[in-house]
Amino acid sequence: MTRVHAFSDDALADLDACGLVAALRAGDVSIPEVVDAAVARTEKVDAALGAVAHAAYDRAREEARSPRGGFFAGVPTFVKDNVDVAGMPTQHGADAFTAEPAKADGDFARMYLATGLIPLGKTQLSEFGFSGAADHVRLGAVRSPWNLDHYAGASSAGSAALVAAGAVPIAHANDGGGSIRIPAAVNGLVGLKPTRGRLAQDRMMREMPVRIVSDGVLTRSVRDTAAFYREAEKIWRNPLLAPVGDITRPGRARLRIAVVTQGIGRDSSPEVRELTLRTAALLESLGHHVEEIDNPIPDSFPEHFVRFWSMLALVIARRGRKDFGATWDPTKLDNLTLGLARHAARNLHRQPYSIAVLRRSQHLAARHRASYDVTLTPTLATETPRVGHLRPDQDYDEIMTRLMEWVAFTPLQNATGEPAVSLPLATTAAGLPQGMMLGAGAGREARLLGLSYELEEAVGWPRIHASAEAG
Repeated sequence: MTRVHAFSDDALADLDACGLVAALRAGDVSIPEVVDAAVARTEKVDAALGAVAHAAYDRAREEARSPRGGFFAGVPTFVKDNVDVAGMPTQHGADAFTAEPAKADGDFARMYLATGLIPLGKTQLSEFGFSGAADHVRLGAVRSPWNLDHYAGASSAGSAALVAAGAVPIAHANDGGGSIRIPAAVNGLVGLKPTRGRLAQDRMMREMPVRIVSDGVLTRSVRDTAAFYREAEKIWRNPLLAPVGDITRPGRARLRIAVVTQGIGRDSSPEVRELTLRTAALLESLGHHVEEIDNPIPDSFPEHFVRFWSMLALVIARRGRKDFGATWDPTKLDNLTLGLARHAARNLHRQPYSIAVLRRSQHLAARHRASYDVTLTPTLATETPRVGHLRPDQDYDEIMTRLMEWVAFTPLQNATGEPAVSLPLATTAAGLPQGMMLGAGAGREARLLGLSYELEEAVGWPRIHASAEAG
C-alpha cells in the first residue's frame, strides 16, 4: 500500500487551521512562511495525487505579503474548480471548453475568502461533478494519499486529497450527492454538508429546481469545521436559519440515535455493516440511546434522484455554448455526462413527478426526526474502489451500476436539505479510512458538531503520517 503525505517540520508542522491561526498570532511563524510551506508541500505530492486543477502560487505569495483580515488570515487553502474566483479559470473538470479567468469572485468565494483564507489555486473534480470519483479521460484519477491505488472520492476529491496529505489544513468542497462527505470518508477527514441555504452560494447552484448542492469545507479536525461555520456566518447569514454559533466542546444532551446499515436500494457490505455497528456501540457506551432500524426511505428514491441529477447534465449539454462560450465542444464530454443527458431526454415527461418526490422527502425526514435526534449510517456502502473502477470512458450503464453500489447513503440529505457529517471513525481491514455519517434535522449543525467533538475526544482520528513514510 503506497501512502504519500507532505507533513514535515516546516512552518505548517502538523497543525490544523485553528492551530495555525494560534501560531501566526503568537508570531511563531509568518504568513509568507506558511504560504511558502504550503506551496512546497503541494508541489511535493501533487504529481502522485493529481489534485490541482489550477495553480496560483505567485498570487498566493503576493497576497501573503499583504493579507486580508479575518479569523483565518494567512491560512492557505484551495477552492474547488466549480466556483468562480477572480483571476482564475473555472473549468468544472471538463475538456469540453476552455475557460477564461473569472472577472469576479462568485458569491461563495467572496464569503469564503473574506474569512482570511489565502487560495493557492483550484482543485480537480469529476466532469461537472457528476461522478462519485474524480477520474478524467485525459488527466487520469485524483488518488487517495492513504493508498494511491484507490480513488480520493467524489467530485471534491482534489480538495480532500490535499488536506489529507497535509498540503493545506482546510479546503473548499461542495456536495450535490455526497461530494463533501464521500471524500471526507475515504481520506480520513471531517466533512459537514450543511443545511440547505446555510452558506452563500453561486447563482447556478441557487437556481436549481431542487437545491441539492451545498458548499462547505474539508478539514482534519472538528474544531476547524466548527470555526469555519462560526466565521462564515459573521460574513453572511441566512435569516431563516438559527445561527450555528460558536461550538467548541461536546454536547451535553444524550441523544436518540437511529442506526441504519441498509442503503437506499442497496445493502452495505458485511465489513461496512460491522464497522457501523461498532460505531453504534461506541455511541451507546457514551450514554446515547441507540436503536437499529430499517431504512425508512423508499427503494424508488434513487430512481427519482438520478432522474433529477441527469436533468442537470442535459441542461449543460444543451446550453453549453451559451453558458461556456464559443470553444464549447460537446463531443469532448465523457460517457457519464452524455449518458446522463440521454437518460434525462428519454424521461423528460417524468421529471416533474421526480422533482415533486424529492421535494416531499422533506416531510418524510420530518416524520423520522419526530422519533430520532440523529441517524447513524455508513457514509458509503463499500470500501473505496480502486482506480479504474469508475473510469469515465466505460459504458454508461456500467458506470451507473457501480456508482449506485457504492453511493447508497449520501444523496438523501441533498434532497431533504438536512445537514450530515462524515467522520473518520472506522478503518477497513485493508487499512483504508471508512467514514461514518451522522445526520440530523434541518438547522441542527450545532447538534452534529457537538456529537462530533464527543466522538473525536473518545477515539481520535487516524493520522496519515503516524505510520507512513513521506511521499
